[in-house]
Amino acid sequence: MTTHDIIGIALAEDLACGPDATTVATVPEDAVAVAELTPRKPGVLAGVDVAREVFTRVLPSVEVLSSLEDGADLEPGVPALVVRGATRSLLTAERTALNFLCHLSGVATATRAWVRAVEGTGTRIRDSRKTLPGLRALEKQAVRSGGGTNHRMALGDAVLIKDNHVLAAGGVAKALAAARTHAPDLPCEVEVDTLAQLDEALSENADLVLLDNFTVADCAEAVRRASGTPTRLEASGGLTLDVARAYAETGVHFLAVGGLTHSSPALDLGMDLR
Repeated sequence: MTTHDIIGIALAEDLACGPDATTVATVPEDAVAVAELTPRKPGVLAGVDVAREVFTRVLPSVEVLSSLEDGADLEPGVPALVVRGATRSLLTAERTALNFLCHLSGVATATRAWVRAVEGTGTRIRDSRKTLPGLRALEKQAVRSGGGTNHRMALGDAVLIKDNHVLAAGGVAKALAAARTHAPDLPCEVEVDTLAQLDEALSENADLVLLDNFTVADCAEAVRRASGTPTRLEASGGLTLDVARAYAETGVHFLAVGGLTHSSPALDLGMDLR
């Protein structure tokens, strides 16, 4: 699904019962205005291209007077996007544009906080597939805008052997062997719950091992055991911002944070006419 498709669905929800009755009733047909989309709180911008496209879809002749770029630091009261056009169209597009901008900027802002928490350690912050249906590509772009990196986009672009796959296959080694036979050209990650399972994965030269719900101490031991091997390590499960640096300082390559996309609060931006 493309961004164009997603915007079409969003606008269709707002216009499902016909034109904007409130705006048509209160705004003269020939009125023109400038709209400023402005943050009420500091944060990191994401989704500005989507917001611009929303306005363009509703009003093809809209004029973009100024725009920050995704990844920019936002200051309260300093507009992220300023557009000019027919007032009726601006108001019709307002909520749809803000829904995207607030949600995606919230994801970018949360990601930036995690990135700053582990700054200097070499550990990267990574997202997951725990995304809102239809919004995965946009949310993953927002993670990148915040300084994070992306996990796989879908089920077919990488192998991720989780505990249920290990159980079904009969063990870590068997699961890895089966995955490599079926998809030898795909990167292969395996989830482990114990250091013993880690040793099994290391013996099979796994590309990446996900350390599920490991303590800081066990992550440090996992790094020690993987030292000198090509296997990279990713800590996941129950991570919070206050312990992010402690985990990063163990030497793991990634922290997987599903909450970046499934539970980051929206950043407060509003639209004001002038």
